[in-house]
Amino acid sequence: MNTTDSMTSSYTVMHNGYATYETWNVALWVLNDEFLYNTAKACVEFANPGQSPWAKFVRCMTKGQIGRHLGSTPDGVAWDSAEIDTRQMERLMADLRSGY
Repeated sequence: MNTTDSMTSSYTVMHNGYATYETWNVALWVLNDEFLYNTAKACVEFANPGQSPWAKFVRCMTKGQIGRHLGSTPDGVAWDSAEIDTRQMERLMADLRSGY
């Protein structure tokens, strides 16, 4: 058995604390772009009880007027990519609620 293969298979690559590149990329844009940050904060503030602020944000970014122009990050990661760890994004949104 090749030790490199063994090490690779048991090693989980992290992207600055995020599970996937896509999660990291989306979080980076949300936290560092004024428009995206304000949109995310509004989704947190105006989410209905039981509604996921992250799901609301994704819907805002993929449907209607905004979605026609901003369906992905400037790096090309779709807001609704299956590679995004939604649990990590929900935690990020919760941090926005508490004044990140």
